[in-house]
Amino acid sequence: MNIFDEMKAKINGKGKTIVFPEGNDKRIIDAAVRLAAEKLMTPILLGSKEDITNQASTSELEGVSIIDINEYPKDKLDAMIDALYERRKNKNTREQVAEWIKDANYFGTMLVYMGIADGMVSGAAHATGDTVRPALQIIKTKPGYRRISGSFIMQKGNEKYVFADCAINIELDADGMLEVAKQSVETAKMIDIDPKVAFLSFSTKGSAKGEMVSKVQTAAEKARQELDCPSDGELQFDAAFVPSVGEKKAPDSKVAGHANVFVFPELQSGNIGYKIAQRMGGFEAFGPILQGLDKPVSDLSRGCNAEDVYNVAIITAVQSID
Repeated sequence: MNIFDEMKAKINGKGKTIVFPEGNDKRIIDAAVRLAAEKLMTPILLGSKEDITNQASTSELEGVSIIDINEYPKDKLDAMIDALYERRKNKNTREQVAEWIKDANYFGTMLVYMGIADGMVSGAAHATGDTVRPALQIIKTKPGYRRISGSFIMQKGNEKYVFADCAINIELDADGMLEVAKQSVETAKMIDIDPKVAFLSFSTKGSAKGEMVSKVQTAAEKARQELDCPSDGELQFDAAFVPSVGEKKAPDSKVAGHANVFVFPELQSGNIGYKIAQRMGGFEAFGPILQGLDKPVSDLSRGCNAEDVYNVAIITAVQSID
């Protein structure tokens, strides 16, 4: 089965609801229509009903919910403002959060926070910060995490891997790498990967020295105590991925040559790495998948198409399964 066939099977019949703050965008509308027609979830489009219905027929929009923030019932809006003020009252006034709610990303995030939606997908017309900021302020990280991270699911044929962090944290220390590893293990299990985690470096088992190497060694050492799956590091990518190289460079490792979850030492190498695999290696890259939030919020690329929106919505729905 294709990775998305597997994920669709997981959410089928679960009655998941995903909110899209950019509901007037044709790409979002097309994806929502398809998701509703396939009965995979109930999409909620935030936007002008007139604009949306001008772009899709009533029959196409069957199963799609539309919310115009400007027409949201006052009692429900007041309840939302009260809930957000309670969440932020030590930092913001009620008047300030009432202004925030007028922004579709904040409104959508509150639908998720209040349990009205199971997840949110945004970013087709907004910068990453506009999507991530409300999520961090309102939903916040899962207990035990201090940060979020961004992973990509990499697939080619029957091969599938998780690369992280490729989207969020510019720099990572050893504890940060460990958190990214824990979050990436959750993502791997979500798509039925039996995780084997490699902490990547330009060094394998002490072949090079330096602060950049020692932080990866520290992260890998902590992971051996805290992860519930095989992990190892520091490993160069070839040692982590190619069995013959792994056997030569790290003969005692249970991960070398067989890794399927790759934790990069910082954002620059992670972002470069997934794009090389995508553009030169022929892998499809699905993401970024935001990891570590208490409830799922996903960030689209502004260059996305309707197919990208459709796929990310499915991933978001799967993330919301308890």
